[in-house]
Amino acid sequence: MRIYERYFARQVYLAFIFILFAFSGLFFFFDLINELNTVGHGNYKFGYAVLRVALQTPSRFYEIIPVAALISAIYVFAQMAANSEYTIFRVSGLSTGQALRSLLKIGIPLVLVTYFIGEVVGPYSDQLSERVRLEALGSAVSSNFQSGVWVKDTLTEREDGQQVTRFVNVGELMPDATITNVRIYEFDPGFRLTNLRTAQTGRYEGNGHWLLKGVTDTQLTSLPPPAQKTPADALNPVYRATQVTLPQYSLRSELTPQILSVLLVAPDRMSMYNLFRYIQHLVENHQDTQRYEIALWKKLLYPFAVLVMLVLSLPFGYLHTRAGVVGVKVFGGIMLGMSFQLINTLFSHVGMLNTWPAPVTAATPGLIYLALGLAGLKWVDRH
Repeated sequence: MRIYERYFARQVYLAFIFILFAFSGLFFFFDLINELNTVGHGNYKFGYAVLRVALQTPSRFYEIIPVAALISAIYVFAQMAANSEYTIFRVSGLSTGQALRSLLKIGIPLVLVTYFIGEVVGPYSDQLSERVRLEALGSAVSSNFQSGVWVKDTLTEREDGQQVTRFVNVGELMPDATITNVRIYEFDPGFRLTNLRTAQTGRYEGNGHWLLKGVTDTQLTSLPPPAQKTPADALNPVYRATQVTLPQYSLRSELTPQILSVLLVAPDRMSMYNLFRYIQHLVENHQDTQRYEIALWKKLLYPFAVLVMLVLSLPFGYLHTRAGVVGVKVFGGIMLGMSFQLINTLFSHVGMLNTWPAPVTAATPGLIYLALGLAGLKWVDRH
């Protein structure tokens, strides 16, 4: 790396670390205040609140990194402009294109760090944070429905070769990924109800099997039609029901705790791997996937917002001190970063409402700000 690139990198990285921790500390304070409403319920003490908020810090890092990169780069270039350092670099032969390429090289490690936090550290710490809270409160997770969460499960490989469609109702998902108050409705390929199975609890055993306990299995067998043609009797049963009670039962299913864990973590905070698996599950069961596809594409493209923010910051190095003091430039950078986050979130909702393609919805905010950055560079280069 050239001498001026090392100088740029050292200045940007030092400012980036300071701004990242400053912003994360501010969010930590606000998140902790928000958690105080829950302190005192059950065993949820102040220490648990601090631990929960601390475990959410990696996700805050993930959200803040592009904005921190923008502000730190603007601060560095504004300082250089104020001290005429950047002017000396330009007089020495540093062109706008060379400066842009050097800045993008500086941003590549930040992109990799963003991917690592968003894919490895963040989802795990968020799930752990939610479990800490739930275990302290002694509560469970369930959907907004009073009956719990409903999941469609299609089993394509059965002993007799027939496809089985299940609708699984989970009353509660406990923090340790065990399930309670389970009801399973099985249908044959003609969508006729063939089995109703209820269980008190269930635990995932691995290899696609759940161990259900306290099971009541009701097998429904359709009766042959009567030999004589008589009007149908409403009181005459169509099915014969055979009920068996079992202490435990091993159920083969395509569902996994990772699929059910979407109740613990919002789609935007899930890893791309878990999002991809859940989208596959929804596709196999012919369910809507747009919300999760948008989240997947945002996770894929969001780290590159660091490079977009760095492009936006470079024009500030061409503005002399008389065009605005350093503080004003930094404030402008904060406003730019906040507007990017707002538009990014807005496009997710608008794209979901208008059923836009997920790649377009996720990429449009970044492309808009990239165009603004390149237009700004072209303008300052001319003037």
